[in-house]
Amino acid sequence: MQSITRRQSCGVLAAAVFSGPALVPSAAWAASMQSWPLGTSQPTGIHDVAPAPDGGVWFTAQRSGHLGWFDPGTGRSELIALGAGSAPHGVIQGPDKAAWITDGGLGAIVRVSWPDRTMRFFALPAGAPPANLNTATFDADGNLWFTGQSGVIGKLVVKSATVTVRGAPRGRGPYGICTTPRGDVWWCSLAGSFIARIDRRTGDSTIVEPPTRNQGARRVWSDSRGRLWVSEWLSGNLSRHDPAHGSWRAWRLPGGSPRPYAVYVDERDKVWVSDFGGNAVFRFDPDSERFERFAFAREAAGVRQMLGHAGEVWLPESGTEHVSVIRTS
Repeated sequence: MQSITRRQSCGVLAAAVFSGPALVPSAAWAASMQSWPLGTSQPTGIHDVAPAPDGGVWFTAQRSGHLGWFDPGTGRSELIALGAGSAPHGVIQGPDKAAWITDGGLGAIVRVSWPDRTMRFFALPAGAPPANLNTATFDADGNLWFTGQSGVIGKLVVKSATVTVRGAPRGRGPYGICTTPRGDVWWCSLAGSFIARIDRRTGDSTIVEPPTRNQGARRVWSDSRGRLWVSEWLSGNLSRHDPAHGSWRAWRLPGGSPRPYAVYVDERDKVWVSDFGGNAVFRFDPDSERFERFAFAREAAGVRQMLGHAGEVWLPESGTEHVSVIRTS
């Protein structure tokens, strides 16, 4: 394990606001980005991140089969082996302050308690088809719902350690998943190009079709009002669905060939979306309908997921073995 110092970290990157085709300076939206190389002894294939309760940041090391932990105070990374065959995709912090991981290689949900780092594995039911586990979210009852890109929606009842899975409507494609403030669980299908709401009692999913066909809904996140923000991988749009009114709106990301991947809504209801096509992250203000661009100093950063807490948005650079943060306060 290799340590790095703050002097090795990258500095602040400039930001700009887009309003339609125009490039407009934005002093009112002051924010800065800081980046660090992971400095691990082997490539990790960093995929998803989640703030840990001790001020560090967890990340999934999909290539090497680890849960990673990064300390922004020292720039040090730690790798915790999850077992032979592990290929973790998603990680979130649970209500119990533990790291909860969707591990596609193991076909299991993995809980890593913190800070003692003990592991517990919740395997998919015997005989279940390969799921290619993707992303997870907790509902208001403390149960974990998860997606499998092979065509699976699953539920882990934590109190009884019971895992159930069912085939997703239209098969292959379940990807992002989130919980709204009122407790509704929604997921999106990359291959199916739709979003869907789960009936938490029955486990059934009700499809909601976006107005843009074949848009490639990749990730979904709720704002404080329960409106759903969707990164449309194939259309280049950031879209919004309001379940209360059944309405949709969409905004195309700036640039020639945008590829929106991750989406995250912060505590101020500003919407963050990563763009593979433009090698950048955008902050979108729903009130002014303007995009603010944060460019990366390294080519092909490949930010696949974002999570944060008040004043910080954390970004895994899967293409460069870096971790970055945008501080907004």
